[in-house]
Amino acid sequence: MTHDEMTARIATGEGFIAALDQSGGSTPKALKGYGVDEAAWTSEDEMFGLIHEMRQRIIESPCFGNGKVIGAILFEKTMDGESGGKSVPARLKERGIVPFLKVDKGLEEERDGVQLMKPNPGLEEMCARAKELGVFGTKMRSVIKSNNPVGIKNAVQQQFADGARIISSGLMPMLEPEYDITADDRVDGEKVLLEAIKEGLDALPAGQQVMLKLSIPKQAGLYSELTSHPKVLRVVALSGGYSTDEACAELAKNSGMIASFSRGLLQDLRAQQDDNEFDGTLQSAIDQIAEASAAG
Repeated sequence: MTHDEMTARIATGEGFIAALDQSGGSTPKALKGYGVDEAAWTSEDEMFGLIHEMRQRIIESPCFGNGKVIGAILFEKTMDGESGGKSVPARLKERGIVPFLKVDKGLEEERDGVQLMKPNPGLEEMCARAKELGVFGTKMRSVIKSNNPVGIKNAVQQQFADGARIISSGLMPMLEPEYDITADDRVDGEKVLLEAIKEGLDALPAGQQVMLKLSIPKQAGLYSELTSHPKVLRVVALSGGYSTDEACAELAKNSGMIASFSRGLLQDLRAQQDDNEFDGTLQSAIDQIAEASAAG
């Protein structure tokens, strides 16, 4: 796929974006969910080898390339690895799936009700390497814990500032100011978040676009104006701790948003499953998430 073909695939494709970007800190939890206990590895390299085997199994599953997965977000080590005898980004594109790269360096401690992203001085170098490998876009996450207008604005401004660096590197930034779905003040806080995002979009130079990855809003349809905004390529939703059933039910209430699920996609996959059971389980999740993405 060319850059223009990938842009069109993300802008108008029917389906969803798979999140396969669990990083170092979350890898043990992801492996445990997959049925692999910490006793199975003795070093970080072995741990990453096991998670890569899981991701290869997903990428090479027949159902993963059935057209319903339009994009996939990768961890840096996954981007650097191989699947099907090719680099992972090349293999994904061969299967009609647009590759993205997680580029943030993790979260700061909470302040003003948010966890900002850690400084990322090597962002441009990482983007250049990703572009050489055929990656289309990036994803970076900060977390909003409560309705603190100062903190929310700071989180969104940081996202747009790093997004500008990514755009200048020739990649499409996916901004992810996640709102914690367990927060009691989420209804009001998400309205503050919406206004901060709109301010960021208004300041974006003409001709530039970003993607947005947001928690499924408590108030259904809250982000509808973002899904049709000329400076937004696509709005995608994270599962945010919801089960697959819960996430799909909530997503279906929101027109224009499509899924970008991790837990919602992977929760029932196990290393112990034979290929038929694994592929059937993955197929079921893909079908359910694609249907919810189309329902909105």
